[in-house]
Amino acid sequence: MFLSKIAGPLRCAVKESTYIVGLEVVPNAREVLIGLYSKTLSELKATIPETAGYHQSVKDFTEHRLNICQAETKVPDIEAKIGHGQAEELIRSAENELELMKKMAVWKPWVVPEGHSIIYMTEEDYTADKALPDTATGRLLT
Repeated sequence: MFLSKIAGPLRCAVKESTYIVGLEVVPNAREVLIGLYSKTLSELKATIPETAGYHQSVKDFTEHRLNICQAETKVPDIEAKIGHGQAEELIRSAENELELMKKMAVWKPWVVPEGHSIIYMTEEDYTADKALPDTATGRLLT
């Protein structure tokens, strides 16, 4: 009787399944997320130039998520505040971002190839009276 009063609420707090095929429950998800987000920020600083848009984008959302993980102690609260699925999905996403970062460091999409130039466009450049090329056919759209 005594054990059921104490162990009952504890049993309910443990997630048994993610209900996503192939995605197992991570019992220490908060700590894993904090570690992954911290690693992402340090790898980002070491491998991607601060001037790259990719750097700023990854830094912003990773710092935001890390701050939530550090402020909240309960995984359901973290999931609710981040709003992008279960903790296990966030873990997979963070792992994927680390893998992508390695590729981006090799690809360097922020580097303009020699002989190319950058054309900066504003909203005013996109008016209804200008024809734009259809990328699929190459014909002009009007």
